[in-house]
Amino acid sequence: MNLIADENIDRAIVERLRTDGHVVISIAESSSGVSDDLVLSIANQNNAILVTEDKDFGELVYRRGSAHAGILLIRLEGLDNPTKPEIVSQAIRDNTDDLTGAFSVLTPDRLRLRHSDPNGRTA
Repeated sequence: MNLIADENIDRAIVERLRTDGHVVISIAESSSGVSDDLVLSIANQNNAILVTEDKDFGELVYRRGSAHAGILLIRLEGLDNPTKPEIVSQAIRDNTDDLTGAFSVLTPDRLRLRHSDPNGRTA
């Protein structure tokens, strides 16, 4: 699976996803400091799911109607850092097909998915 890791994603998560066999472009490694609009554009150009901890992408998708190939918003506050990569890895492994085109929110106890219309806009 193609993934874009926003610059706020821990390096340990990026490395775990790469170990799992995903193609991961890390914004922290390649384009640190770029705007959220550009991050979303990079994800779309690569037909990749954006993995982020930034709630501002909800604003882009829901209020502005920005198209996306899929967004995984990680909300794992309070967990220790060694636990986070495993939770993210398992959520992606168990929901690969469902993540495409969805705005998803991952919390410690569940994954919520909201799918987009055929134009990539979340309803």
